[in-house]
Amino acid sequence: MDGNVIDGFQAAVNKDLSLLRWGRWVSLEFLWGIGEDDYLIRLEQGRVAEVRLRTLPIETGVFAVRAASEVWIEHWRPLPKRDYHDLFSMLSAGLATLDGEITPLMQNLIYFKGLLSAPRTIPDVQS
Repeated sequence: MDGNVIDGFQAAVNKDLSLLRWGRWVSLEFLWGIGEDDYLIRLEQGRVAEVRLRTLPIETGVFAVRAASEVWIEHWRPLPKRDYHDLFSMLSAGLATLDGEITPLMQNLIYFKGLLSAPRTIPDVQS
């Protein structure tokens, strides 16, 4: 995946005060699959504390959300196509998968939807 997205993701989330307010009770680690790469995202009180590439198959988070790189790139466009605009639309269309303990995701759904779409604010993310 383009380093621009991963490098800019943490800053994009951590400067979004509205998103941080929604996630203020969220402290966990989850796995974000972007194409062939899996990233472990550590959240502390809604802030992205760490983003790291998963190096061992036994490394995991509370839950995992995965999709092809092309799916995420479309999701991050300012105006995504139908079925790409929302996490649950992507899941319904079979474009993404979700597994693990999804209770924290469901309890903080607005936060996680905003978190996963945060790369929309990164310049040139579609390139």
